[in-house]
Amino acid sequence: MNPRRERRNPAGSPRNGARKPYTRANSAQRSARANLSRRLLEGDRRSEQHPARRIPVGLSSSSVFPAGVEECFRLAQRIGYDGVEVMVSYPSDSQDPDALRTYVERYEQPILSLHAPTLFFLQRLWGGDPWVKIERTVQLALELDVPTVVAHPPFRWQGSYAREFVEGVAEIEERYGVAVAVENMYPWRLGVREAMAYLPDHDPTDEDYAHVTVDLSHAATAGDDALAMIERLGDRLTHLHLADGSGCTTKDEHLPPGEGNQPCAEVLRRLANRGWGGSVLLEINTRPHRGEGERERVLTQCLHFARHHLGHHLEQDDEVQDDKVAGETHTDV
Repeated sequence: MNPRRERRNPAGSPRNGARKPYTRANSAQRSARANLSRRLLEGDRRSEQHPARRIPVGLSSSSVFPAGVEECFRLAQRIGYDGVEVMVSYPSDSQDPDALRTYVERYEQPILSLHAPTLFFLQRLWGGDPWVKIERTVQLALELDVPTVVAHPPFRWQGSYAREFVEGVAEIEERYGVAVAVENMYPWRLGVREAMAYLPDHDPTDEDYAHVTVDLSHAATAGDDALAMIERLGDRLTHLHLADGSGCTTKDEHLPPGEGNQPCAEVLRRLANRGWGGSVLLEINTRPHRGEGERERVLTQCLHFARHHLGHHLEQDDEVQDDKVAGETHTDV
């Protein structure tokens, strides 16, 4: 399960041959503030809505943490999401195809994606070999007929795994026929410096990945321009993690959309207008909302936000208009 690959970039260096620095001057927060100031001065520009596809909106199990996977399915059904993303983690049901299949049938919620256990705190899950984490998640996706696996880029201390990651992901995708959508991350902050913790980079948009996940909260923390990222990716954008962030903190905030300064609404509108073929998965932090009914209220609010800016309400308006025309025709007859 740990395929060998020919190394095209054995030093883990940038393509121009220069060695990637371990740290750089802290620039993300400054650029995030500049972007925020510019957007506030220009106003919150939003595209007109002409959706070419009804894009599904799912709920990530990370959004209900520390509650479990079944609670994610239950809430997704109750609120009206289109499916779920399961974070493969230490709880056994997140790894068990039979348990997950039972949840799918019980709550009538398809699994739109699986998130591989490539997070820092999951490094010991399924042993120390990171390729095992990717391949076992892909195999689980194949068994459950899940089209997409989300994975974080490697840490630079992960040796050959990091150096061979781009080619290795392509090899696994070809072998199994499951999309491995590599997610954008962010530099780690060390006072006035940023530690470049990921290889080839925290930003996957410049690498030769066939499939990429854009996380809007990560873009905020990194100081990256999310709109530029989705335009640059084109059809390689496979997956969107919907969340917000202020860009003015070292934390990965995962705020509900609309509570930070990210262009969440405009991202959704542009994707809908171009008939994007992926899925939107809500991935927010609801731990501050633990009061009775509070988590459900926030998740409902987020679903309404996503559906409005994806233009789902326009379909309902069209159906009402069609019913009205049909009724008038029947009356005339």
